[in-house]
Amino acid sequence: MKAENVVLAIAVALVIYVAWRVVHPFVTPVFFGFILGYAFYPLHRKLRGKLGNRESALLISVSVLVLGFLLTFELVMISVQVFASFYHNLIHLFSWLMTLPLPSDVLHFLQNFREQVIPKVADYISRGAFSMPWYLLQLFVFFFTFYYSLAYGDEISTQIRSLLPERNRELGEEILRSVNKTLSALVRAWLLLNVAKSIMMTLGFIVFRVSTLYTAVVAGFLTFVFSFVPLFEGWMIWLAAAIYFAVKGAYLHSIGIALYGFTLVSPMPDYTIRPMLVARDAELDETLVFIGMIGGTWAMGLKGLIIGPIILNLLLVLLKEWKRLTKSSPRLSSYP
Repeated sequence: MKAENVVLAIAVALVIYVAWRVVHPFVTPVFFGFILGYAFYPLHRKLRGKLGNRESALLISVSVLVLGFLLTFELVMISVQVFASFYHNLIHLFSWLMTLPLPSDVLHFLQNFREQVIPKVADYISRGAFSMPWYLLQLFVFFFTFYYSLAYGDEISTQIRSLLPERNRELGEEILRSVNKTLSALVRAWLLLNVAKSIMMTLGFIVFRVSTLYTAVVAGFLTFVFSFVPLFEGWMIWLAAAIYFAVKGAYLHSIGIALYGFTLVSPMPDYTIRPMLVARDAELDETLVFIGMIGGTWAMGLKGLIIGPIILNLLLVLLKEWKRLTKSSPRLSSYP
């Protein structure tokens, strides 16, 4: 009997390990698919009364999917032009430097530096181009999860509650309420901050004369949209503008838009303004939210920005439950 249990345990562990290896590459798009589904669920709940459950989920998912593909294609075309121009200008820059009457040591240093930098830049650009199919696959998984979370949101909620043990059901309900409250605060802060960042990006394009008013508004809109897509953020917009100025030789404008974007668009507001908004809505301490965001991002990447504060809030719930148990049990309260 013991041998059978050992074999069964090994088989279960092996299946879990293989399953994890299978789903591990798609953890991030699946996670953000559910998060976006959570954010759009109030809209889906209003539409499904008129269109039907699956029809409403399909309409929202297809709309977001088409918009995502169009924006991705547009960004790819812009990025290819910008990086190709940057690469050719970099070659011209080194060629011009080599024609200057500089000391032989300096020319030798520039020659070695060019031989190391230019191949690395070319390799980075080529790897970025070849990684697009993989990104599109992740985008497909992301939006498929998004549809699933909308269409089967009620069933998912019911299944989660059915897993709560009867013995500690009150604690389980408290944990679910805590998660829902923190996640709602994170989503609201996400939306409000993204709107503010899009406005700041539009103003930045106008102030630094990056483009016309129409393009500035488009840049602000892209900043808002890309903030919801994994691996994309508002920093990609101001970085493209900074590279554009650098290629044109306007280095002061390049540094200015980079500092402006870093401070007022992304990533600085994500770790300053966002914790204050989340702390206010979730009734948490700002320092706790800030530590959760920083530590979560450090440990788990972009998804840790959301998971970190939720985990720390759950820790507070468990500590409160432990405190309650120690007060109600003389045996537990006797321990230091």
